[in-house]
Amino acid sequence: MVDPSALMVLWVYRVLFVPVLVALAPFQWWHMRRRGGYREAFGERFGGGAVLPAKVGGRPRVWLQAVSVGEMLAVGPILDALIESGAEVVVTTTTSTGYRLARERYAGKVLAIGYFPLDWLPFTRRAWRRIDADVAILTEGERWPEFIAEAARRGVPLVAMNARLSDRSFQRMRRMGPWLAPLWRGITHLLPATEADALRFRELGFAPRAMVVTGNIKLDVAVNEIGPEARSQWRAELGLGTTDSIVLGASTWPGEERAMVAAWQGARAAGHGGRLLLVPRHAERRREIEAELETLGVRYHFRSRGMASDQNIEVAVADTTGELAQLTRLGDVVFVGKSLPPHHAGQTPVEAAALGRPLLFGPAMSNFRVIARELVEAGAAQRVQSAEHLAEWVTRLLSNETERIAMSAAGRSWHQRNRGAVERTMTVLRALLATAAN
Repeated sequence: MVDPSALMVLWVYRVLFVPVLVALAPFQWWHMRRRGGYREAFGERFGGGAVLPAKVGGRPRVWLQAVSVGEMLAVGPILDALIESGAEVVVTTTTSTGYRLARERYAGKVLAIGYFPLDWLPFTRRAWRRIDADVAILTEGERWPEFIAEAARRGVPLVAMNARLSDRSFQRMRRMGPWLAPLWRGITHLLPATEADALRFRELGFAPRAMVVTGNIKLDVAVNEIGPEARSQWRAELGLGTTDSIVLGASTWPGEERAMVAAWQGARAAGHGGRLLLVPRHAERRREIEAELETLGVRYHFRSRGMASDQNIEVAVADTTGELAQLTRLGDVVFVGKSLPPHHAGQTPVEAAALGRPLLFGPAMSNFRVIARELVEAGAAQRVQSAEHLAEWVTRLLSNETERIAMSAAGRSWHQRNRGAVERTMTVLRALLATAAN
C-alpha cells in the first residue's frame, strides 16, 4: 500500500507531469530524431506492448529496468543468474541504443524486451498490468515516483540495484528531501554500490535496515584479452596498421575529441609514432566530429562506413554502439570521457582498468568518484586538469613503457580486489525469488 504522505506528494507530481512533459516535448522530439531508432515499439512508451504469456507456477516474473547501454551490458551476469534461479525476466530500457543492445544480447534468453513507460499514472499502471511482475528492479540512478508507487500499491518488492548518487543528484535531493522521501518508501531493498553512496542514502532518509552495500556490479565485468588475429583484424578494419601504439578516447563528449587530437599530435611531435582511436559517447555526433577533423587536417575514417580502404588512417572514429568493450582492448593508453571541463560526472573507467590499460581522466568524475579516487591512489590512473595537462600525460606515457607497465599491473590488481558484487546482489534477489515462488 502507498504511504498516505507519499500519496499527497504523488498527486502533486501527477498534476505537474503533463505540463512539464508538454514543455519538454520539443527537446525530446529533437533528441529522439537526432539519435534515431525510436519508432520501433514506440507504443511501449505509453505502457503498451505485446501480450505476455500467462505466468508459470513456481516461476516468479522479474521486471528489470536498465536505462541505457552501460547498464544493459552490466546486468548481463545478473540476468543469467536470475534465469538460472528459475525466474522469467522482462527487460526494459529507456534509450534506442539500449533497446538495440538488449535485443542483440538477450533475445531468446528473456521473456520480453521493451521500452520503459513514461512515468505517469495511466502509462505506468498499464505497463504493470501487462507485465504483472513479482519482483521489480531499477538500476543505478533511476528512481521513478509513479513506478515506485505502483510497486508499493501492488505489494511487489522493489530493488534499487547498484544504486548510486552523483554529487549533483545528492545536492538536489538533499534540498528536496522532505518532498522526495515519502515517494522513496516503496523501494524495499536498496543495494548501494559503495559505502559512500550508502551514507548519502541514509542522510536522505533511507532506512539502514533496507540497505545492503553490495558493491558495483560493473566491477564484475569479464576481462579477456583478444588474440593476435582478432587484434589485427580490428586494426585493419579501422585502418590503424599493425605496429603503432594506439591512444584511445573512450566515450568522449563535445570538445574532448579536439583535446584528444591535440594530445596525439603533441606526442607525434615529440617523436612517438601512434594512432588515435575515438569512441564518442553518442554516435549521432558523427557529422559534428567529422567537421572538426576536417578543420584539423588529419586522415580519418568512420567505422560506420565499413572497412577502411588503407592502413594509413591517423584518427579512427568508432561511431557504433556496443563495441567499446572490444575496442578498449586495442588501446595502449586510455582517456575516459565526459570528464574534462565543462563536462562532469565522467564515464566508466572500469573496463579499461580491469584490462590493465593505463588510464587518464579529467577532474570531474562524480559518477565514479570512489572508483576514480581508488584508481588514482592505486597508481592505475592519473587525473588531468585540462586539455594541456592531458597532452602532457599522453606524451609521458607513450615515452615511458615502465610507467605504463606499472599502471597496468595496478589496474588489474585493483579490479581483482573489488569483484564479487554480482554474487552479493544475487544473495538478496534469490531470497526475494524464493518468497515470490511460494
